[in-house]
Amino acid sequence: MLMPDDFKAFTKTRVDNQFFNKENMPSHFKVKEYCPLVFRNLRERFGVDDSDFVNSLTKSQPIMAKYQGRSGGGGRILLSYDKKYIVKTSCPEEVEQMHHILKPYHQYIVENHGQTVLPQYLAVYRLTVEGGETYIIVMRHLFSQNLPVHKLYDLKGSTVDRQATDKEKAKEFTVYKDNDFIEDGIKIQIGSEAKERFVSKLTRDVEFLTKLHLMDYSLVVGMHDCQRAKCELESLQDDVEEDCEEEADDTENEVIAKSTPPATPSPKSATEGQAFNFDLEFHPEEDVYGIQSKCDSCEEIYFLALVEVLTEYNAQKWTAHAMKTVKHGTGAEISTVGPEQYSRRFLEFVTKLIE
Repeated sequence: MLMPDDFKAFTKTRVDNQFFNKENMPSHFKVKEYCPLVFRNLRERFGVDDSDFVNSLTKSQPIMAKYQGRSGGGGRILLSYDKKYIVKTSCPEEVEQMHHILKPYHQYIVENHGQTVLPQYLAVYRLTVEGGETYIIVMRHLFSQNLPVHKLYDLKGSTVDRQATDKEKAKEFTVYKDNDFIEDGIKIQIGSEAKERFVSKLTRDVEFLTKLHLMDYSLVVGMHDCQRAKCELESLQDDVEEDCEEEADDTENEVIAKSTPPATPSPKSATEGQAFNFDLEFHPEEDVYGIQSKCDSCEEIYFLALVEVLTEYNAQKWTAHAMKTVKHGTGAEISTVGPEQYSRRFLEFVTKLIE
């Protein structure tokens, strides 16, 4: 059983003169882990094994995520090497807000048995290297380890300045917004039963955020096109086989020239050695934010999750609301509104998009 002091606790670890992986890691650093018992309990309730969690974070370097969202304070969004977890660098203010909501968040997760589309917070750390401090929040990954996301939307239920700019569209991976979703004429087709379950869960989560005076969150919609993924995999496999055949021809010519037995593997064994055996199956027990489509004309997997949920409606947001109201008018659907209005509009918008 957790005690009140567990929500204030922390541990500190200081490492000096370490030589492990010294090409990539400093020899002196400090790690501060916030509320370790609380987050361990959350990991357990989210079905995350502690040893697997540590292995994912430490076995190899993290990779940069395509989706960078609206991470405040100049933060970056990284993924663990196995794509199980988000490793987000953060600012002190966001970590402070995380502390502020941690107790009600934990209680909410317990009461709902971990069934939520809120971020699954798993750990918070502070790393100190040569006097510089970096705050890190670790969460479960929103998308799949093996199923690529082909199109991504960030939806807030607002239509003012809510479209991807030309600059954003020129990027390798574009995050589209509310007006883009409407113009594309897309519906999230998951069937009536799945819609009822999802909307019920989403409504419960949004009501929780509203009670904490939080707003400005988004629903991330990641779309995996099953047919497109199969075509991409077949094309990739063809390229691998072609490369292996060319390698085999080069080897054969070299062998004939030297009149010696071949020292390289056969094309078959070389192909088996490649890391292209992708699993394109949907695993709902692992891809907890994923829902299969119920559509005759398309086959898709949708990943639906709430993100950026730590913004409180404070004096700064009230001022932004006033300025945008003056600019766009009182009837404009601006994003910066009070928590009650934000949640009501957000739920109405999202519910209409799902069939």
